[in-house]
Amino acid sequence: MNPGIFAALFAALFMAHSVGDHWVQTHAQAMTKGRPGWPGRLADTRHVATLTITKLAVLLPTAVLLGLHLSVWGLVAGLGVDAVTHWWADRRTTLAALAAALGLGGFYSLGTPEHPAHPVTANGKPAAHLGTGAYALDQSFHHLSLLVAALLITLI
Repeated sequence: MNPGIFAALFAALFMAHSVGDHWVQTHAQAMTKGRPGWPGRLADTRHVATLTITKLAVLLPTAVLLGLHLSVWGLVAGLGVDAVTHWWADRRTTLAALAAALGLGGFYSLGTPEHPAHPVTANGKPAAHLGTGAYALDQSFHHLSLLVAALLITLI
């Protein structure tokens, strides 16, 4: 395994993930992907499809510009694992259940009205803030998947 190739792929995937998860994802996808039933599943599927396309659109020029020789099977395996795990986590109840099972339910609810110490304004209404425990756990779970994806793409 070439550590330089792995590092380049991970950096490209990390950047593409950030763009795809925050700039490419539509408001409708973000608001619907965690809902129960088919509306949530389909919104999540659309989000993951555009996210995966974004990652591929970053990986291919990166590989060409850096002279990296990537296999089709490596890309399919890496992006496939990443897409499946991203879809699973973004259904929200799944990641919440994992957090609860690992004793992180309190952190998962941090920054939300459900948390006993949620931030409030002087009027007692929920205060604006930059993130929640759910968001932090979501992103760190995705980063772990990106690591696995970069390893698979590099090794296969």
